[in-house]
Amino acid sequence: MNNSIKKIGLIGLVVIVSAGLFSFKSNYFEISKNLDIFASLYKELNTYYVDDVEPADLMRKGIDAMLKSLDPYTNYISEAEIEGYKMQTTGKYGGIGAAIRTVGDYVVITEPYKDFPADKAGLKAGDKIKEIEGKTAKGKNSDEISKILRGQPGSEVNFKVERPGEPKDIPIKLMREQVKIKSVPYSGIIADDIAYVKLNSFTRACSKEVAIALTQLKKDNELKGVVFDLRGNRGGLLEEARNVSNIFIEKDMEIVSTKGKIEEWAKTLNAKRDAVDSEIPLVVLTDKSSASASEIVSGVVQDYDRGLIVGQRTFGKGLVQTTKNLGYNSKLKLTTAKYYTPSGRCIQAINYSEKDKDGIVKKMPDSLRTEFKTQNGRIVYDGGGVKPDVEIDIKKYANITRSLNSKNHIFNFVTEYVLKNDSIAEPEDFELTDNDFDDFVQYLDDKEYDYKTKSELLLQDLKDATEKENYYEAVKTDLTELVDKITNDKDNDIVKHKKEILDLIELEIISRYYYSEGRIRCSLTRDEEVLKAIELLKDNEQYEDILSGV
Repeated sequence: MNNSIKKIGLIGLVVIVSAGLFSFKSNYFEISKNLDIFASLYKELNTYYVDDVEPADLMRKGIDAMLKSLDPYTNYISEAEIEGYKMQTTGKYGGIGAAIRTVGDYVVITEPYKDFPADKAGLKAGDKIKEIEGKTAKGKNSDEISKILRGQPGSEVNFKVERPGEPKDIPIKLMREQVKIKSVPYSGIIADDIAYVKLNSFTRACSKEVAIALTQLKKDNELKGVVFDLRGNRGGLLEEARNVSNIFIEKDMEIVSTKGKIEEWAKTLNAKRDAVDSEIPLVVLTDKSSASASEIVSGVVQDYDRGLIVGQRTFGKGLVQTTKNLGYNSKLKLTTAKYYTPSGRCIQAINYSEKDKDGIVKKMPDSLRTEFKTQNGRIVYDGGGVKPDVEIDIKKYANITRSLNSKNHIFNFVTEYVLKNDSIAEPEDFELTDNDFDDFVQYLDDKEYDYKTKSELLLQDLKDATEKENYYEAVKTDLTELVDKITNDKDNDIVKHKKEILDLIELEIISRYYYSEGRIRCSLTRDEEVLKAIELLKDNEQYEDILSGV
């Protein structure tokens, strides 16, 4: 009997091993076959296609199309894109140190970074790049100009800018430097010994910046709470997510685990060192752009009931990427695993392996999410980002405000304002007057900023429908009157939404004199989510009730 069982077991093992080998060989054959076909096709196209083709461009399109069928985070990084990749992972790159964007036919400087080459050379927001390295810059977009401006530290770049108020283009000669963007652009005390720390990205060593900021604030103040701002933070390095979490979580506690197709790569990351502070009341701010590493940190804080999450549900990216060298200074960044917070949940919102007949992927519906529990027994869910403990609706700007901003009227008005004003008050104290608003309205006199309201779009749909069904003549007068009323009311929109328009103008003005730090300092005084965080940290009973699930 035992011998029979052993024989059956041995036969079964042989079948399993054989099947595995066959599967491996079959897969290897498919890969080899298709590589041969692709190489032959690529050669034939380059040799015989009727028009000249650019081999590198043709190959790039093929690679991008192939990777696009997988997920948005699996990408090919060419040699020309390495500086941008370094920027994402380290916060460093070789360049002039300035933010730029396309405005019309040219690229414009939107913010010189403090104390970097562009700033030291006197470049200003609003400067239009007219010529670069002896060639016209007209028609080039911000990506094309950025590739030229970036390069090895110590190398030279020459261009000309058109500056409002100057009669001639200004020649600029700069030596590129290593530009390091601070991961923590601002930290400080915002109210009654409550600290605020803003983290923009999870680049290499960002955890040190956070730890230094918090340690210094603790040293100088008797802190009663911390507001940790991860809004707009799209993530970065997994190791830094562990280290940032460790600032608030004690040594050896689990931070995150990862699981993928390669079982040997599965791992659990625990906190490696003593926390900077594991007791102080904490509020983490999130929004729909808080993703990846930001979601690990907010998920850890929530799972251990270490603090409260305030704001909007996070993005829902629970995928881990690994970078592989491909040769010729190029890389492949590919998704290799999913990550799981300490409660066991994966916050990935979209399953990219499941697509409908049109190739479209959809977010996981609430009905399919699995229930998990925090350390205190509060219910949390997987599959759709981190849901805040205290939700606050995202601020929506009026149509008029969005139009003025998107058409660069606020930006351009501020450029003229700066020409007339050498200095302004401190960010917390600066405030525009009614006369300043009147100046802005006057500035708009010859500018186009029309926009369509939802009401106008619905009326247009109604008009189209009545025309098709031959009812239009019967309702024509009523529809015309409605359109006229909406048009007249739109004329008052700029006055109706004066406060939010002035807020945006003030923030843009402050950034010209005090850089991004000034913008943050000013916004904190009027930020609804920050004010809610302060309220919660001041009300210990309410804070503890939410954490205990009462």
